[in-house]
Amino acid sequence: MFRGIVLAALLLVAAPALAQQAQQTLVDRATLAVQEVMTSGDRPQDAQDFLRRSRGVMVCPRIFRAGFIIGGETGTCVLLGRDGGGSWSSPAFYQMSSGSIGLQAGIQDATLVLMIMTDRGLTALMNSQFTLGADAALTFATFGAGIQGGTTTAAGADIVAVARSRGLFAGMSLEGSLLTYLPDYARAYYGREASARQIVVAMEAHNPGADPLRAMLMRFGTRQ
Repeated sequence: MFRGIVLAALLLVAAPALAQQAQQTLVDRATLAVQEVMTSGDRPQDAQDFLRRSRGVMVCPRIFRAGFIIGGETGTCVLLGRDGGGSWSSPAFYQMSSGSIGLQAGIQDATLVLMIMTDRGLTALMNSQFTLGADAALTFATFGAGIQGGTTTAAGADIVAVARSRGLFAGMSLEGSLLTYLPDYARAYYGREASARQIVVAMEAHNPGADPLRAMLMRFGTRQ
């Protein structure tokens, strides 16, 4: 009987850790993705400049896109916000998905960082579902391997996307991509219910496992 009690206690301790494994892996990959995007490409200093001026950031370590006539893309992402003092929140979790029909064939694996430049853009992402490019009130700019020559165009954008892509597709279009908040991920990672606004804006939830990601954003995104 005593052995059974001990086993039950160990399972209770292990269950939250197992539940957080997928989320922590995503957060760890997002940390590496920020480092990659902010240090590689034609002009990484431009990406760092956008990050320093951003109100928040969404990091998608791996967006997988494949198709032959009918195509689609999918990936999981994390969203973090910054307060007036420059501190970054813990991450909220999102799913990115889309589908399209047309003359297309190929496969692509991309790392994506969306820098949210305005409160208006961050507020839009607080919705349980948000489609990139669908809100006419929001301006959206996308850059590929480098953002040289596009900084003027993106100067007034609400959301600026920088992608590092590998694969056979010539480019990566984010228009029409659907972002869906994942409350189950938040519940597993923080051990309680939490909305995206509570995590990203109010900063009411915290997991020490996200501290390396927050530190990486501080490293490249500290305002001068």
